[in-house]
Amino acid sequence: MRLLIAIVLCGLLLAPARSFAGESADDWRFAITPYLWLPTIEGRLKYDLPPGSGDPSVGVGPTDWLELLNFALLVNATARKGDFSVSSDFVYLSMSRDGDSEILSVEGSISGPGGIIDVPVDAALNLDTQTDLKGLQWSVVLGYTVHAEEESYVDLIAGVRYFGVDLETAWNLSAEITVPGGTEVFPASGTVGASESLWDVVVGVRGRWSVGESRWSVPYYLDAGAGDSDLTLNASIGLLYDFSWGGAGLFYRHLEYDQPDDDLLQNFSFSGPALGVRLTF
Repeated sequence: MRLLIAIVLCGLLLAPARSFAGESADDWRFAITPYLWLPTIEGRLKYDLPPGSGDPSVGVGPTDWLELLNFALLVNATARKGDFSVSSDFVYLSMSRDGDSEILSVEGSISGPGGIIDVPVDAALNLDTQTDLKGLQWSVVLGYTVHAEEESYVDLIAGVRYFGVDLETAWNLSAEITVPGGTEVFPASGTVGASESLWDVVVGVRGRWSVGESRWSVPYYLDAGAGDSDLTLNASIGLLYDFSWGGAGLFYRHLEYDQPDDDLLQNFSFSGPALGVRLTF
């Protein structure tokens, strides 16, 4: 049932507002798109613990979104007047599952014989590691149409994207981690958490290419940016069928975040298909 709901609602964010042939440049047009999305989640979390203990590096995924989902709220809205447009996208996810991650290594300022020691954790030590994620992504972009031909168009876009995330990892290893001499630097079980709030400026392009004179078209979207992140990337492409009230289509979306080496999110990404319906008025 959860999969069916996801398939019905999923891809709405990814379809940009269409150009409305025959409409006056003074007319406002709107699209509201609640949706679900089915990404695979993958990346590495680098927690920072107090000095004197090990800092765990946690690998997450690749794991499927539906296996993790507790709650989700996703909605996109676009307003267009002539060549100008403004879009806002809101995504809130809460997810967790036993065994969806593992301790990859333990690093940090660990004092031992001979000075600072980096202590790797063998993957075989992982018995059960769970990561809980609550994340909110919100973006606002302004667009300007630089090319339009019948139902096809190209927009240049610029805006800001916010990503706030709360993460908690609970681990259970087969043994504690020690340095030579038997000093424990990382316990066999425990819990660690961290939060990040990231603001990034993004620029990019979006548009759609009409397939002949049919109702089918290929919408696409690409933005990239930086700020609190070293890099954030958001890209999608799909196949859309138009109706008088909006459209329905299948899409694929990739959202990625990467922070500096000492920060929490390392090559963290959400990638997967979307399928849904968009309402226009």
